[in-house]
Amino acid sequence: MKKKVLSAVLCGVMAASMFPVTAMADGGVTLNVTTTFAGNESNVELYQDTIKAWEDETGNTVEDASATSDETFKARIISDFETGAEPDVLFFFNGNDSNPFVEAGKVVSIEDIRAEYPEYASNMKDDMIPASPADGVQYAVPFYGYWEGLYVNKAVMEAAEAEIPTADTTWDQFLETCQIIKNAGYTPIATSLAKEPHYWFEFAIYNHDSAKTHTTVPAALDDAAGEAWQAGLADIKDLYEKGFLSENTNTATGDEVFQSFLEGKSAFYLDGSWKMGGIKEGTDDIDNFTVTYVPGNGDRKSTDIIGGLSSGWYISTKCWEDEEKRDAAVSLVEKFISDETVSAFAGTATTALKNGAEIDESSLTNLEKDALAMLKDTTGITGAVQDLVTQDERAPIFDNMPQIVEGQTEIADAISEMLEIIEENAE
Repeated sequence: MKKKVLSAVLCGVMAASMFPVTAMADGGVTLNVTTTFAGNESNVELYQDTIKAWEDETGNTVEDASATSDETFKARIISDFETGAEPDVLFFFNGNDSNPFVEAGKVVSIEDIRAEYPEYASNMKDDMIPASPADGVQYAVPFYGYWEGLYVNKAVMEAAEAEIPTADTTWDQFLETCQIIKNAGYTPIATSLAKEPHYWFEFAIYNHDSAKTHTTVPAALDDAAGEAWQAGLADIKDLYEKGFLSENTNTATGDEVFQSFLEGKSAFYLDGSWKMGGIKEGTDDIDNFTVTYVPGNGDRKSTDIIGGLSSGWYISTKCWEDEEKRDAAVSLVEKFISDETVSAFAGTATTALKNGAEIDESSLTNLEKDALAMLKDTTGITGAVQDLVTQDERAPIFDNMPQIVEGQTEIADAISEMLEIIEENAE
């Protein structure tokens, strides 16, 4: 088969795993594992198959508590660590969301693991392994990264006689397109502000800064970042007031609005690269869907995207201090971070593999090929600014998004409350 090798940043050439599976503990052990591979997220079946293969290879077992990644899930993880109910192995975010359990010494650093297992994560580029913002230490081994884009239901666009956004589409033109879709009797944007406000939050702010300045948390309401956040939230409120969002956006779950998108009730759905798997599994007509850029505004070009390596595999300190579980935990993480497994999971996403991940383009869906074309023409990339604030710090905005768009909470008040919490946490 013809195979196309991508750049090391996006994809590369697959090599065999560098890791032997660590020998199992006598009699086998049970590991408590929590990840975000649940619900409609991509690779859920592959995750379950990998767990089963590891169990068969080692004689160990996994008690899985994975759940869809939303603000409730993130809060649950923090609570589990605070109450001593943390998992043995965790696939979680490596930004500020992890600060509480990192600062509490509840996870083990990669350096400490390598002191006993020298080959641990040796197939990864060390300079691409994110360090914790809490102390600058590397704890989470990256699995595969992400990009975020605007998924499109072609049938809705055709029925509404609307044009699919391109690299040249401006924000004002996008608003005009949304009005055309609404006039045709469809919902322009499927989104849950109640459970998953972060995607539109991110790009709305991005449209008022740039790839160079996006990952800047406001220090004051009236500094450049503070003004960008206010303007971005005002844009989300404008989308809501124009009736461009899901009718039940302030009460619906992410799964509910995603289903409305799959069923052809909504035209657009903003999410990450992992959602391609959910679309593929949720439809019999994958060719009906494509992905494009979120239309830009101001200094941000539409081709400036959000992406990176924001999550990774952690081993908890409690697990590490149990000698039998320690060996099994390292074995399980090595299973997931091997070249072969990362390549299987990554698809079109970023990896930190030294040898890169391999893609067989002949096996890709048209949606995945559209994603590669989008990435090829990308002009700028930045991480998500939400990763620089903790769950409790962004709660005044994220938890109150329905109230913000309804006008019950002032945008300036929500941001000011966030700044107060950040200041308190810094003391």
